[in-house]
Amino acid sequence: MFKLYFLISFLLLGSLHANALQDAIDKAPSGSIIKLSAGIYKGNITINKPLTIIGIEDGVVIDGEQNGTVIKIKGSYISLKNLKIIGSGDRHEQLDAAISMAEGKQCEVSHCVIDDCLFGIDMQMVSNSIISHNTISSKNLDLGLRGDGIRLWYSNDNLVKNNSLTKSRDFVVWYSHGNEIEENYGEYCRYSLHFMYAGKNIVKNNNYAFNSVGIFFMYSQDTIAIGNTVKSSLGATGMGIGLKDVSNFTLKDNTVIYCAQGFYIDRSPFEPDTHNWIIGNKILYNSEAIHFHSLSEANVLKENIIIGNIEDIVNDSRGSKTDENEIVGNYWDNYEGFDTNSDNIGDTPHKVYQYADQLWVYNPDVKFFYGSPVISLLNFLAKLAPFTKPLFLLEDEEPKIRIEG
Repeated sequence: MFKLYFLISFLLLGSLHANALQDAIDKAPSGSIIKLSAGIYKGNITINKPLTIIGIEDGVVIDGEQNGTVIKIKGSYISLKNLKIIGSGDRHEQLDAAISMAEGKQCEVSHCVIDDCLFGIDMQMVSNSIISHNTISSKNLDLGLRGDGIRLWYSNDNLVKNNSLTKSRDFVVWYSHGNEIEENYGEYCRYSLHFMYAGKNIVKNNNYAFNSVGIFFMYSQDTIAIGNTVKSSLGATGMGIGLKDVSNFTLKDNTVIYCAQGFYIDRSPFEPDTHNWIIGNKILYNSEAIHFHSLSEANVLKENIIIGNIEDIVNDSRGSKTDENEIVGNYWDNYEGFDTNSDNIGDTPHKVYQYADQLWVYNPDVKFFYGSPVISLLNFLAKLAPFTKPLFLLEDEEPKIRIEG
């Protein structure tokens, strides 16, 4: 099967046709490669057959002129490479985007720059496709009014790798399974990565900073998140990694640093007789290292490094059973025991209690005084001569004394 190559110059497009790029697409046989030289091309184009569009040099711009979606793709074996895509419309109900992709497989969008577009790349019922090395930002709007930088909706078995999202809203993976989300970067977004009703995904070596929330998993199962870094989630409730109603998750070798809440665990694991495995993570210099909400038991927390957090454990739900999680072999910087036999395991368990300075957990009005001399004094007196019995939260039976490796 031969491939037909089209080379379209900017002068030809600009002088002869209102939308010569769409004309070229319509006339090109299936399997063609359209090569674009530098210039500004009119957007609002539709591709519904196997086709590749490549910018053969820098400066290939496809402009939607602030109206609708710039490029609509429907079908399989369609590729866009080395393009700058700008100027979508601003209507949320129409999902105005730089690129919308629907009902296809084995498509590719790579090495593209997306700017001044409400949504970036919107994928609906797309599988076995590649989204890689793209730079995406939304319109200059308030955070909640921007569109999502990347949006997977009922889209399975895709590779999303080495993309950069800046000043977008969310990167969402909803009702989508078997995707690999790797080595992406996101900053100044809302949810840098948000999963809902999604299973068997791999989230690996992503780097997120200065977002409201790093990675949040909801109503999902059977997913691995490994080697990710979440830094400086913004605001009083800025979150590193969150779990809500999720089961059979593995969170391993992630780093969460400088967030209000490091790990947030809400009613997880959700399914009976399942676990979540939180292993080998670095939870550093957060306001709260691990925050439990609602009934969350049967999590396994092992070999994590917990350093420099204001509170190591917070439980904001009376009667929940944080002590029924398996917590063993972690390094706690405030462990007060000894290691007389030098086996790097504390001689006594590390026990975590809720003292007076955590009154704000149940009464948010008290949080105004958090860190004040009065609350600190109450906490000191409570430990020295308890006037009320502190609430036992959990214990690590084999705390590490040293950080190895």
